[in-house]
Formats: sequence, structure tokens, C-alpha cells
Amino acid sequence: MGNNVQPTILITGAAGFIGSNLCEYFLSKDFKIVGLDNFSTGHQYNIEPFLSHNNFTFIEGDIRDFSTCQQAVSDVHYVLHQAALGSVPRSIHDPITTNAVNVTGFLNMLVASRDAGVKRFVYAASSSTYGDSVELPKVEEVIGKPLSPYAITKYVNELYADIFGKTYGLSTIGLRYFNVFGRKQDPSGAYAAVIPKFVKQLVRKESPVINGDGSFSRDFTYIDNVIQMNELALFTTNDKAINTVYNTAVGDQTTLNEMVTLLKSYLSVFDPDIANVEVIYGPNRVGDIPHSKASIEKAKQLLNYQPNYQFAAGLKEAVTWYWENLK
Repeated sequence: MGNNVQPTILITGAAGFIGSNLCEYFLSKDFKIVGLDNFSTGHQYNIEPFLSHNNFTFIEGDIRDFSTCQQAVSDVHYVLHQAALGSVPRSIHDPITTNAVNVTGFLNMLVASRDAGVKRFVYAASSSTYGDSVELPKVEEVIGKPLSPYAITKYVNELYADIFGKTYGLSTIGLRYFNVFGRKQDPSGAYAAVIPKFVKQLVRKESPVINGDGSFSRDFTYIDNVIQMNELALFTTNDKAINTVYNTAVGDQTTLNEMVTLLKSYLSVFDPDIANVEVIYGPNRVGDIPHSKASIEKAKQLLNYQPNYQFAAGLKEAVTWYWENLK
């Protein structure tokens, strides 16, 4: 780092799934971490192990409050902005709150970071930005019209970040996450992601419900690949690599049917009866896109990204973690 000052990273959404994994990783690398969360979707137990850590400071607060954002970025070198209200269905149910957190909160964080002289602002963007574009694989420069309020908010984040780069010289990088899964992802609640939700149901011998016929596909991305992308984005010294967005994915696609088959296979190692749990098929979900597969060429070329985990290997690790932690 050059000047012998231990760099400090602010991680917003620190008690959430991705945020808490980022906290754990960067603490293990001896960075000072400031965590910010309001526990609207994150959990106290996700940050519990860090609270006694000398390099960890936690602020309970909301990014919708500008003074909280100012406090959080004080004396911070880097920002990993993960705080958001995720979920397409949630945004359809409550677009106003989704917009307040994801747009107003995001803008608050940008302004506070600009004013504090933050070196780099890396933020969670979303594959939902591709909207109704049918092109596969998804290439960063070709997007369609958003299909949900959530997708609109995440696209607006990219537009704001771009303007803050051009107008104020703030160094930003957006990471378009594709269906991230792994340890610490919450299997409960109305808006739980599909993999942890299905794991929990299968462990309980409950039939998971697939929206549609199971032929829809996703570029499921293991959490360790996401951590790798955040680290590369934070510290790249390639000027061509900043003030842009990157797909954060594996560059592959797996159907929901294939995903459930693998889940049952991995879980039945621990409990053979899980292999016999029936799958139920329901109607397609509003706002869902049929297929998603990322091109990761841009990240490979500009950030030297090489995903450490393909889907099956990541799923196996995730299943083992859930088996040990769900009981």
C-alpha cells in the first residue's frame, strides 16, 4: 500500500450475506473494517464473530440517512457498497422502499464518499439490469429494458456512478452480480434466494416449488468468486479498468432442474431419504427472465479475473456448510 497506513474499508450491508463474507475475508487479510448495517435484511449473528476483533468497527445505521453515511466514510480509504434491498418480488410489492434504499441511499453513499476523498467506490450492481435483452451471453455494453422496480434501481446506480466518475473524479466500479449463493445466505423469509430456500426445504423433506417447468437457467455464482471480484476491483491499478461495470459470474448456465438434481445428490450423502423428495412445479414468476448467462471476458481482460469455483464445486461447499449450520 506504500504509505504504511493500514487501509480501512467500509463495507455497507455488513450483516448481510455478501457483506459479512467480505468482512470475514478482509479481516483475515489484516485490513481495518468499518461495517454499516440497519439489520433490515442482515442479521446480528453474521457479524457476531467480528465484534471482538480489534480491526472491526460496527455502525448500526441506515444509508437513507445522509449523516450516517458521512459518519461511516470518515477516515475510510475504500468503500464496498453492498447495502440494498434485493429481490424482484419485494420491489414489485413495495417499489417506494426499494427506491428509497437503492437509489437515495446509493446517492447518499456516493456523495459522502466523494466528499471524504475515498480512493475507490466498488458497488453491488445486478444482472437484473439486462432486463428484456435476449442476447446470450450477457455482455456489459448491451442491455435491455428493466423488468422490475428493483432492476430500475440497480441500473440507476450504474448511471449515478458513471456521472460521479466523469463529473467529480470518483473512482467507481460496479459488479453485476449473477445469482450469488453460498455460506451465510439466509434460507428463511419471503424473499429467500432459491438455493438456500431449496436446501432448507429438502433437509426438512419438504417439496421445493420450481417456478415454471424448470427449464429456466441461471449463471449461479459461488460467493468466493464474488469476494475475488471485489478484491480485484478495489485494488486494480489499470486505469482502463475503472469507472465501468463488470459481470460477476462464472460464465455458464444451469437450469433449475439441473440445480435441484445436484442439490438432492449432494444432500443425500448426509441423508439418503432426501433423494426421494418430490419437486413441485408452479407458475412462472412475474418479472423473471428465462435465461441468464454472463460473458466474463471483460473481467478477465481488465481485472485478470479467473473464477475459482465452477457451479458444481461451489454448490458442494455450500451444501456442506448448510448441513452443518441449519441443524
